[in-house]
Amino acid sequence: MKKWLFLIAIFLFTCKSFSQVLTNINWVENVGVNDNDKIYYDINKKLVWANFEGVPNLPNPIAAITSSGFGYKSDMHTTNGKGQINVYVYCYFSKSNSWVKAGRNTPYVLNHEQHHFDATFLIAKLFINKIKKATLTSSNMNKVLGDLYKECNMALKKLQNEYDAETKNGQIILKQEKWNKYFEAKLNEITN
Repeated sequence: MKKWLFLIAIFLFTCKSFSQVLTNINWVENVGVNDNDKIYYDINKKLVWANFEGVPNLPNPIAAITSSGFGYKSDMHTTNGKGQINVYVYCYFSKSNSWVKAGRNTPYVLNHEQHHFDATFLIAKLFINKIKKATLTSSNMNKVLGDLYKECNMALKKLQNEYDAETKNGQIILKQEKWNKYFEAKLNEITN
């Protein structure tokens, strides 16, 4: 009898820990931390050269560097036996790690750098879409979110590298125009 009660208890615990929970995914424009170094992505606000506060790497032949990324925070609450997972996704630009060389702060170069930030935003949205398609439970939440985050970071690195390689860091004007259209279309897709 004790053996049966023990097995039933394990079964119920296992069912509860693997049961699907309600998942809320929220886009946030700041993570509640007073961080003057970060600019959180806002599709209606473009970068300006004053945002690039880092010290240029003079030996580097590149005109400017955009340091951007995306992240997430998550938590889980249980109320009346029902689980709820909250995921907060954000995209940011680091002012102190982004720089421009003197004399290279042109609108053309700024447009190229803005698209690096746009690329990060697009991948953050991809991350959100992947979370929406995932089955999150209380027992797999951390692993699934971590795996999706790693996957999307690899996609971001690939996109950023392709963009710079194809445009030769913005130096090939025709290729830059092609990418300008690409980013414009992708951003319109997301916002419309």
